[in-house]
Amino acid sequence: MSPKLRRFLFGLVGVVLALSIIGSYWFQQVKRASYPQIDGTITLTGLDGPVDVYRDANGVPHIYASTEHDLFMAQGFIHAQDRFWQMDFQRHTSAGRLSELLGGNTVDTDIFLRTLGWERVARQELAAIDDETLSTLQAYADGVNAYLAQTSGTDISLEYLFLNLLNAGYEPQPWEPLNTLTWAKAMAWDLRDNMDTEIDRALLLALLTSEQVAELYPPYPEDRPYIVNDLTGFATGTFTPAPAPDAALAAQLAPALQAAQTQARALDSILGSILDESVGSNSWAVAGSRTASGAALLANDPHLTANIPHIWYQVGLHCRPKGPDCGLDMVGFSFPGVPSIIIGHNDRIAWGFTNVGPDVMDLFIEKLNPENPYQYEFEGEWREMDVVTESIVVAGGETIDLEVRLTHHGPLIQDLYGLDTFSEDAGIDLPENYGLALSWTALQPNRTWNAVFGFAHAQNFEEFRAAARDFAVPSQNLLYADVDGNIGYQMPGLIPLRGGGADGRMPVPGWTGEFEWEGFIPFEQLPWVYNPPEGYIVTANNAVVDEAAYGIQIADTWSYGSRAQRILDLILNAPGPIDVAFFQQMQGDTYYLNAETLMPVLAAVPLENDELTALRDSVLGGWDYRFEQDSPGAALFAAFWKHLLRETYVDNLPEDWFPGGSDRWSTAVSNMLDDESNFWWDDAGTPERETRDDIFNRAFAAAVAELKDVQGNDPTGWTWGGLHGITFRHQVMNNFPLINSVFNEGPFPTSGGSDMVNNTNWNTGNDHYGVSGSSPSFRMIVDLGNLNNSWFIQPTGQSGHAGHPHYIDLAPLWAQVEFLPLHWDLTTIQDESEGHLQLVP
Repeated sequence: MSPKLRRFLFGLVGVVLALSIIGSYWFQQVKRASYPQIDGTITLTGLDGPVDVYRDANGVPHIYASTEHDLFMAQGFIHAQDRFWQMDFQRHTSAGRLSELLGGNTVDTDIFLRTLGWERVARQELAAIDDETLSTLQAYADGVNAYLAQTSGTDISLEYLFLNLLNAGYEPQPWEPLNTLTWAKAMAWDLRDNMDTEIDRALLLALLTSEQVAELYPPYPEDRPYIVNDLTGFATGTFTPAPAPDAALAAQLAPALQAAQTQARALDSILGSILDESVGSNSWAVAGSRTASGAALLANDPHLTANIPHIWYQVGLHCRPKGPDCGLDMVGFSFPGVPSIIIGHNDRIAWGFTNVGPDVMDLFIEKLNPENPYQYEFEGEWREMDVVTESIVVAGGETIDLEVRLTHHGPLIQDLYGLDTFSEDAGIDLPENYGLALSWTALQPNRTWNAVFGFAHAQNFEEFRAAARDFAVPSQNLLYADVDGNIGYQMPGLIPLRGGGADGRMPVPGWTGEFEWEGFIPFEQLPWVYNPPEGYIVTANNAVVDEAAYGIQIADTWSYGSRAQRILDLILNAPGPIDVAFFQQMQGDTYYLNAETLMPVLAAVPLENDELTALRDSVLGGWDYRFEQDSPGAALFAAFWKHLLRETYVDNLPEDWFPGGSDRWSTAVSNMLDDESNFWWDDAGTPERETRDDIFNRAFAAAVAELKDVQGNDPTGWTWGGLHGITFRHQVMNNFPLINSVFNEGPFPTSGGSDMVNNTNWNTGNDHYGVSGSSPSFRMIVDLGNLNNSWFIQPTGQSGHAGHPHYIDLAPLWAQVEFLPLHWDLTTIQDESEGHLQLVP
């Protein structure tokens, strides 16, 4: 190489290196520009007086003000400081306006959302809202907008730097109370259950008999716990399960159902949906009669999707002084974009949520007029549809006009008008021109936010129940404990009463009038309990009541009680009086009841060779059924369970359908373990008739082969943590490979798994064992005898700004099920604060 060329190449390398350093420095400066001011003074026009904001060592703000107006205005400002990008994305999503933000790739999602009409319903709620609730929402919006008035562009958040590549010149609009109300519909959608199951069952009936489908959706096990056991005064009817649905009808409906399912799942992918067949949450409370301190304890860990920024934002809201005109003093978990807290404790009570999962969605088959697509038949007459025109603005594109048609059942979410015809001899009563209309309780205006604000002010169970009366959707198991040692439970929500013997399992004809909703279960008849004699309440998405005794159907898609049973076992077999440390151990418990059921069978099955037998006996023989990170047994059993489900079911399911592995599937397998020649054990792809032991052999051999391939031939090196990690993905930036590493974090190895108390779900339908679907979105333990002895952990961090010290700082602690103090008293908060910001009028 000539000296001249060498000098040129060295110079070129130097220029590239210098540009890289300059670019890296510039990028770091852009990131840091959005980090919030946490010290000093900021003027917020509209405040009644000064507000103090102390951020503790974990970045959690505690807000102190003299009026509730100022608390909520300050909360809006602080939310926007840390999470405005998340709030902006959420409001565009829930309003069906993603295309205004992200361009043409999200038009189909917007069409579906505008058809559902979340924002239309929220506008009706806003028009009917009471003055006090409206003033709270407006104060919060004023705080958000005060932040936007002081900040713009990438100074708001790094995401706007990349957004401008898709949508040049975008500037966020002011926040409105409507944005908050609309987001509630997104949460209700994410916590839905029945529509997906209704569609799945109908599609399965196109391939299987009704009896076979019923085996895939077994009834709730009789030996698993209910939340409310004493039903005295609650029985209100006679519940009789509906007859098996019509398989021929399901087959003909399949095109429309598949289209509706595709739309729903596309929306789930945008939302980063928390909906998973193993979705769930845990909460339990014990009375002082069972605790070491004599005071009540409450634990809660809602299971939601592992996104970043995280769905929750921890905050303290404190009136100083607390009195009749400013009655809030609380700490807990809020939603960015929403004032108050959703779950937490005040100075008198603590509360937690788990999802009920009631059947509040029905699909009605509407008979459309072949001469007029704006009419549908009902009880022998043509009715006019309501028609709404929506305009979808597309960034960088043309505006799209959408016509939404609504029957009295709800919006037409799938329309095969003029597209599907059926032969006269089909033997089914399905019209040639039909649509599917969605009836859903969340599409009715409601007052759920009044309940949220009511919980914050409640001082006793009577006031807590009074607030719960307004909690319409999504129906939650509301758990309660207070400083006087009381514990309680209330199931709220709009639960439909169906006509015609319908049970919501399948789409029903809408034109006959036979299957109309006849109202809702009265609040007074919804299950509740206060200070049960056993001294504990456990809710883990298990059945609320024995419906045969209760007399009315609430749901047929409960979780099958695995987590609830394990929590109950731990409480009943506690080594002594229960304390906070024992609650912490419970939240980290990884014992798998399904292994307890399957291992005796696997241990007795003659395997095909000595090597497999030796591996089974050495790795699983002494295994304790716990899914700890360093466990070879957990790794092998997980692989066996995945392959057992695939070998058993996939040959008889629709293409690309895989069992997910939740306790619905473990219940289905358990129900046929003693029937060694059951239909499901046979492989439809072979001429032989396989039995249970054949499938167990295949599954175990496949599991061993997979683990050898992934973790090596030495089984002492197999670990569950090596397979099972959690990655926190950004809802938008994850879709861009060149930049997603700036925003995504992980994987973090963790313990637990599906249907364990430490419910870090994984899906047997995936090719990997990583956390998929829901996992503990926070863990909270409240000691009602000493609020300063309360604890929490959340999976990411407080900040929504990539690279910030509090963006992902809590993940290692969360993965190891460690805890931090849930700070309460002002002195401790001041002593441990990393910032003191004063907001002044």
